[in-house]
Parts: sequence; structure tokens; C-alpha cells
Amino acid sequence: MKNSVLMILAVATMIACKKNASTTYEKSGDSAAVSAPADSGMAVNDSTATSSSTSETTNSLSTQDKKFADAAAKGGMMEVMMGQLAASNSTNATVKSLGDMMVKDHSKANEELKKWASATKYTLPTSLDADQQKMYDDLKLKKGAEFDHAYTDLMVSDHKKDIAEFKKEASEGMESSLKSFASTTLPTLEHHLMESEKAKAAVK
Repeated sequence: MKNSVLMILAVATMIACKKNASTTYEKSGDSAAVSAPADSGMAVNDSTATSSSTSETTNSLSTQDKKFADAAAKGGMMEVMMGQLAASNSTNATVKSLGDMMVKDHSKANEELKKWASATKYTLPTSLDADQQKMYDDLKLKKGAEFDHAYTDLMVSDHKKDIAEFKKEASEGMESSLKSFASTTLPTLEHHLMESEKAKAAVK
């Protein structure tokens, strides 16, 4: 009888020990799972990807893209400034109308270029270069018929140069959005050249 009681106690003790060991293991497993930084690696990778993506966008611009963007920004500013001069310094209705068109169309193109620059984190020039500033300053001093001749001459020569630069970017540029800007702006520039040639003939 005594042996039977001892046997039962031994078996009960073994069962209790197994149960405790199982519970401890499960708790230990749960603890390990909770303390593991499940999302931390993903967060770091996402941040790195975003940062490198921005850097890649800026670095993906070719020399041609950067050269074109700078020239388009400065050229666009000059067209607007000279167009505004046409309103105040010309006495010819055709020349004034040409100036108004330049201000309107180039202001719109300038805004589109700024949006592109903002999206690609590219810094555009905010002022004319020395040669352009001199052209503007010289034109500002002219009035009446003298102004009309000088302004229309400039608009013809400048738009011929612009068209060549925009065509080059459309075919040789690397950044797709900038190439698209060049392509879609070309018809406007070609129209400007045609109107400038008409105005130049009208003031001869």
C-alpha cells in the first residue's frame, strides 16, 4: 500500500514538472517574439530608399539636361522682361502685341520649368547672365522706332537660338519630364519666331 502511494506521488510530480516546463517554454517563446523589432528593419530600409531615390533623381540629370534647364530659365526670364519693356517703350501696336504675347507665354513656360525643378530638386538660376543683362539694359534705353527695330531683331535671333536648344533637348536629353517640356514648348517658340519676323518686317 505504501509503495502504491509513493508510486502515485512520483507520477503526479513528473506530470506537474512537465506542465511547468511546457508553460515556461511557451512564455519564453512569447517573450522573444514580442521583443523582436519586427518593423524596425523595414522602416530603416524605407527611409534609405526614399533618400537614395531623391538623390538618384538629381544625379540622373545629364550635362545636357542641366545646361538646357539653366539656359531655358534665363532665356525665359529675359523674354518676359523684354516683353514688358515693349509695352512701355514701343509706340507700335504690332510690337506691343508681340511683347504681350511674350510675357504671357514665357511666364507660363517659366512656371512649368519651376515645377519640374521643384520635383527633381534641381536649383534653377534666378537672374540673367552678364550678356543677357547687358542686352536688356541697352534695350531699356531705346524708345519709339529705335526700340521697335532693336526689339524685333532680338526676338527673331533669340527665338532661332531657343528653337535649336529646345530641339536638342527633345532629342538628346536624358530626363524624360524635361524632354517632354522641351517638346511641348517648341510649337509655341516656332509661333513666336513667325510673329517676330512679321513684326520685324512691319517696322522696317
